[in-house]
Amino acid sequence: MARTDKAVVLAAGRGTRMRGLTTDLPKPMIDVRGKPVLQHIVEGLREAGVREFLIIVGYRADAVRNFFGDGSRYSIEIQYATQAVQDGTGRVVDLARNFAGDSPFVLNYGDILVDPGNYKRLLNLPHDVEAIISVTQGEDVSKGGAVFLNEEMELVDLREKSKPGEPTSPWYNAGIYTFRPSIFDFTAKLKPSPRGEYELTDAIRDLAKYGKKVKALELTGEWADVRDPEVLAKLNSQQSK
Repeated sequence: MARTDKAVVLAAGRGTRMRGLTTDLPKPMIDVRGKPVLQHIVEGLREAGVREFLIIVGYRADAVRNFFGDGSRYSIEIQYATQAVQDGTGRVVDLARNFAGDSPFVLNYGDILVDPGNYKRLLNLPHDVEAIISVTQGEDVSKGGAVFLNEEMELVDLREKSKPGEPTSPWYNAGIYTFRPSIFDFTAKLKPSPRGEYELTDAIRDLAKYGKKVKALELTGEWADVRDPEVLAKLNSQQSK
């Protein structure tokens, strides 16, 4: 079992569906239950044992840097990298290459909130597993990734935003991963998707296709993609469990 204390958090996007809420802030800095989404993520990962963070910034990067600084007030080390062009999640992972070195790392989308108890499970990577993809059930796969698994909970296929009539799956991509540095071999070869973006999910699919074991981990407890004002309002109307 390989245990990691490194995490990469993607916080570069504006979040246009948030409308006026992101005029001055990137989406991960919007408050949920009294503190930014990104703070929930950083504190949850820190409690699980992560000590080194790379936060990928872009839109309104100063809001993130000014809030977190070098991480010393959280007793962690935070580095930053800038995504200059918003061309997809595949390219952005390449920015973590030097940070990761030869160590595994957790990758967290900056707008995904989960029960913090899940993080500890993601930090442990079995020796025969190349990557972990977190999954949840009960979500609309037309809004995200449908994850196809075999009976051993190993990845078989991954499809973004399935359209009506296409194969579907009860498993939904929950937006947190654990990778070995081998992922960089696959992100480097990415071609633009039909949406014109370099998709991280294409690299993960290729990883599995080339015989590397990608294991799914079903998250427990609360999970939320803070994607729009409706989700935000619902979260803020509920007390933290």
